[in-house]
Amino acid sequence: MSKGKVLVAMSGGIDSTIASLLLHEEGYEVIGITMKTWDYESSGGNKKETGCCSLDSINDARQLAVDCGFPHMILDIKEEFGDYIIDNFVDEYIAGRTPNPCVLCNTHIKWEALLKRADMLSCEYIATGHYAQVREENGRYVVSKGLDNNKDQSYVLWGLSQDCLKRTIFPMGKYHKKDIKQMALDRGYVELANKSESYEICFIPDNDYRGFLKRRVEGLEERVKGGDFITKTGEVVGKHDGYPFYTIGQRKLGVSLGQEPTYVIGINPDKNTVTVGTKEDLKELEMTVRNINLVKYNAIPDGLHAVTKVRYKHSGEDSVLCNEDGDIKVIFHHKVEGIAPGQSAVFYEGNDVLGGGFIKRK
Repeated sequence: MSKGKVLVAMSGGIDSTIASLLLHEEGYEVIGITMKTWDYESSGGNKKETGCCSLDSINDARQLAVDCGFPHMILDIKEEFGDYIIDNFVDEYIAGRTPNPCVLCNTHIKWEALLKRADMLSCEYIATGHYAQVREENGRYVVSKGLDNNKDQSYVLWGLSQDCLKRTIFPMGKYHKKDIKQMALDRGYVELANKSESYEICFIPDNDYRGFLKRRVEGLEERVKGGDFITKTGEVVGKHDGYPFYTIGQRKLGVSLGQEPTYVIGINPDKNTVTVGTKEDLKELEMTVRNINLVKYNAIPDGLHAVTKVRYKHSGEDSVLCNEDGDIKVIFHHKVEGIAPGQSAVFYEGNDVLGGGFIKRK
């Protein structure tokens, strides 16, 4: 007897393919879908397509679905993706912040598109290849870390609503990556098991976001080039290439403050200045987080202790959370390095995601 219909987001990679196979083996009726979120030329990228939205990847996903015996479809959401994700990405850098496009895509584009199509196909559930877990507890749907800590992707899922989570399945969450590769080999998918994986932003597969901004915004380089590198006391120590081309924590700037390495510690778009300092200057004891979405509880009591992550690969730091006019003030037990406005801050209670938001400028 079928457990129900599930729409699986398939990228052509190993994780989403094995996710669909596992769901089929568990008794779900699987439909595969591949989302075309952008194309290089119209988005301001290079003309040669590679990565998750390339024709090769879409064809791989379709062929894998056919091989597995699942129906497959392609969903074109380039317009929505470009209007929201790419425009926001550019706007954030122009505002002197460091954006989180994957979080925004999950929160505002991908899940909405999947659920809309799932409803059209009478699918009760959707599934992705994310390494995370979701469960129902005390009337809430709670995201928690995937079993494989090295692959855990719960950080990029903090923005999902309860309505999204209650229909979402994460088959990868209870496995290690090595187990997934072995499953692919056991099923005869040798090429898939050995396929290289991309970790770049999907619409910037060459990882050159500076080049992307220059191509996307006509005249940007001329407009911002030649601003000042300054110290935290305001001393000018050099000229930079334009504030949007720098991020908090960046090194190798072509300026020196003596024997210690020099880092970007602040960005002021209004004055076109980039503040530099030492590694110690990068460390802060507190921050404020905006655009809060709560996952585990429907409210955060003042003084709640949590582990807070300030970037994807951050191990997290013990902290206290305090409500502050709709935002959350985070006070760390120890100073944290490289807190970048625009990046996501995600709060954890053990392995569970309490919620998250975007780091505000001081």
